[in-house]
Amino acid sequence: MSRFDPAETLTPIPAGGRAGDHAGEYGAILFDGTQLRQADPRWFDPALWGERAQRVDGSGRGGAWFIDASHGPCVLRQYLRGGLVGRFNREQHLWRGTGHVRSFVEFRLLRELLRRGLPVPQPIAASYLRRGLGYRAWILMERLADVRSLADHMADSPADAPLEQTGRLIARFHRVGLDHADLNAHNILFDGVGKGWLIDFDRGRLRIPETRWRERNLARLKRSLLKLRGAREVSAVEADFARLRRSYDALWRRGI
Repeated sequence: MSRFDPAETLTPIPAGGRAGDHAGEYGAILFDGTQLRQADPRWFDPALWGERAQRVDGSGRGGAWFIDASHGPCVLRQYLRGGLVGRFNREQHLWRGTGHVRSFVEFRLLRELLRRGLPVPQPIAASYLRRGLGYRAWILMERLADVRSLADHMADSPADAPLEQTGRLIARFHRVGLDHADLNAHNILFDGVGKGWLIDFDRGRLRIPETRWRERNLARLKRSLLKLRGAREVSAVEADFARLRRSYDALWRRGI
């Protein structure tokens, strides 16, 4: 649910417009015409970045690369499929029209969240390549500098981890109706002065702030923390989550 954006620019990728891609594929690039004069299909091919592209380990729902671009550090992510289907078909998604292209949906959601003053990475461009009933998709976005995930904080020193800050951060997003499809400890980042961000909004959406989906988001985060507990007792992780939840509930009750 995002409003019309007059700054959006859509430029076509003709068949064969990206060297090395599957024959017969064609697509488009979505970007902000006030920020970029033009977008290049080669931006979405990590091989063409050469040594300026570094593969990101453990990149969640998609393959990801850190890119040392001329305009600043970026993250390039390809949308991949997981689970049983992903064993046989990692890259292809069912075509249902440009309005449902996963990279376009996330690009627009990020821009809407930024307009609402929420801390998310700046999207740069999104693209897809289609052939027949299937398509592949990528998104290029700002790389946040000098940040660490909540998962890293919990691994190093749970007692000092920014749990209260995490609770307040999530409450801010929930207040505007952001339903995060994969809220886990790896997708919550903090810099050295305690500012937090959420990342990875694939399949996320804006909706009316209802209790059911908010609780589902929080339960997903709790499972993530339990999965990362290592040798710690379950009761210790539950106490950590209770700290987070108290901060969440306090900000939620304030209606901010």
